[in-house]
Amino acid sequence: MRYLLWLLKAAIFFTLFAFALNNQHDATVYFFFGTSWRAPLVLVVLAAFAGGMVVGALGMLPGWWRHRRAAAQQSALTPPPAGAPTASPAAPPGPAVEPMIPRQHGL
Repeated sequence: MRYLLWLLKAAIFFTLFAFALNNQHDATVYFFFGTSWRAPLVLVVLAAFAGGMVVGALGMLPGWWRHRRAAAQQSALTPPPAGAPTASPAAPPGPAVEPMIPRQHGL
């Protein structure tokens, strides 16, 4: 299975490498106010892909923060289970017990 995965990765790499070699012609991207950028087509495609990833991640950040804050508030409000032993300084620490947090959509 490991060799099949490496073979798949190599096939994807060589396909993308061939794409880059076949698209070395200059492309011109025109911006506002008469400015432009001339670069090989493969760099233009790579820049558009990277820009899309950055915009997508920045668009998801407020939702991530909101879910993290809601989970932290929920865990702070949840009382310990009944009959749970209290920690004493002389007792060695036991295994960590995760609080029962109801799963929210997307977490």
